[in-house]
Amino acid sequence: MNATGRDLPQLLGDARRWFEDALLATLDEAGAVPVSPTQARLFAVLDERGTTVSELARRMGVTRQTAHQAVHGLVADGLLEQVPDPASGRQRLIRRTPEGERAHHRAGLILARLEEELAGRIGREAVGALRAALEAPWGRPPSLDRA
Repeated sequence: MNATGRDLPQLLGDARRWFEDALLATLDEAGAVPVSPTQARLFAVLDERGTTVSELARRMGVTRQTAHQAVHGLVADGLLEQVPDPASGRQRLIRRTPEGERAHHRAGLILARLEEELAGRIGREAVGALRAALEAPWGRPPSLDRA
């Protein structure tokens, strides 16, 4: 039995929210353009050369409509832009504007500081072990037989 009675996906979700909440609060205190947690996750999965809304939705695990709404808000704030996809006349790529690149860089610096803060709280060795476990190749998700 685990100590908290909570399963690993719940704990991983809480850990993600810890970083997300601290990132958004730090950006807010710095006077950055306010973004939602969904918009912050979208920024994290965006390719340098641009990504389609459908691919963003798949990477984020949300509907295409949710991804489109997040993109629309970030475009309106001047952080993202839509450009024609050179590989497809029908699709558009979403990419960061210069201001979006600056915001993405700032977020990366904040996340690195948060990782240091976490190491101070739970120990550098624990953070290293957590990182190693999450970076290890897990393989394709299994389809387990009914128990």
